[in-house]
Amino acid sequence: MSDWLWILFQLKGTERLTNFVLTPRDRGGGGKKPWGFSGIRLARGKYTMAFLTVQFTSEILKVGCSLNAILPQNTANFRAAYGGPPRRPFPVLWLFHGLSDDHSAWSRQTSIERYAYERGLAVIMPAVNRSFYTNMVAGAPYGEFIRQELPMIARSFFQLSEARADNFVAGLSMGGLGAFLQAMSAPESYAAAASLSGVLDPKERIARVRREAAEGDPAAEIFEQELGYILGDLDAIENHPDYLPTLAGRMALRQKQGLHVPEFYACCGTEDFLYEDNLVFRRQALELGLPLTYEEGPGGHDWVFWDRWIQRVIAWLPLKNS
Repeated sequence: MSDWLWILFQLKGTERLTNFVLTPRDRGGGGKKPWGFSGIRLARGKYTMAFLTVQFTSEILKVGCSLNAILPQNTANFRAAYGGPPRRPFPVLWLFHGLSDDHSAWSRQTSIERYAYERGLAVIMPAVNRSFYTNMVAGAPYGEFIRQELPMIARSFFQLSEARADNFVAGLSMGGLGAFLQAMSAPESYAAAASLSGVLDPKERIARVRREAAEGDPAAEIFEQELGYILGDLDAIENHPDYLPTLAGRMALRQKQGLHVPEFYACCGTEDFLYEDNLVFRRQALELGLPLTYEEGPGGHDWVFWDRWIQRVIAWLPLKNS
C-alpha cells in the first residue's frame, strides 16, 4: 500500500470538494504504522454548517428516538459572512416532516443546510412517525413529547436559544399541521410558525378519506382506521384537544387580550390536493384577524414545491440580528 492515501468526498450540503490526507504515523518500536490524519485541506466554499444525527431515549414515549440537527459552525467563512462567530445560543427552526417521512427527509430532499446558513440558523428535525404531532388515542403521547420533552432534550445537547424571539417552527403536510399545533399550544415559546401544504382543514381531510373508503379504496379504509387510532372518534373531531380551528379561536382571543400571538405563514401549491383545505384555513384566519401571511403558486404535493418554498419561509422568519 502506498504511504499516502487520498480520499476525495463531498461534504454534504456545504463545502464543495474536500481532500482528507491520511498519512502513516510511526508508532515507535513496532515498525507498523497505523493510519491517521496528517492534515486536512478544505476547498474554499461559502457554506460551512455542522450536520448531526442523534439517537436518544424519550422518557415520555418510552422508546428510542432520532433527530437531525444543523448547527452554525465557527469558521473563517462564517465569520467573514457575519462579521464574527455564530451567535450563541443559536436561534432555531424546529422543522417537522410529513406523514410518510422521517427526521432525514428535509436534509435528503432539500438544501435546507444552505438555506439555514444564510440566516445563521440552527435547525432541529425530529422523527414523530405517523402521529400527527398529537397524543395518540391508541398509541404514544407524541404531542407531549414534541411540545415538552423534545425542546428540553435538544437544548441539553446543543446551545439553542430559549428566547421566544429566537424560536420558530415549520413543517410540511402533516408537519404543517404540527407546526401550527406547536405554536398555538405554546404561543409564549414561538415567534412564528409556518405551514407548507399543511393539513389545515382536518375535518374535511377526514371526510375525504371516509368517502374514499366508502367507495371501496383499500388504502383509504386502512387510513381511516389508522386515523381512528390516532385521533379517536372521527365523528366528534371538533372535540379533539388539538382541533386546529379551536386553537385558532384561542389565538384570536389571546390577541384581543393583548397577549403574544405568533406570526403565521401558510403556502400551498395550486395543484396540491390540500389546496382547498389551505384556502379554508386562510378564510378562517382572516375572519379571526390572526396575523397570517398566505402565499400560493404553481406546484403539487411534492419536494420540488417544498424545496423552493422553504426558502421563502426562511426569508420570511422574523429573525433578529441575522
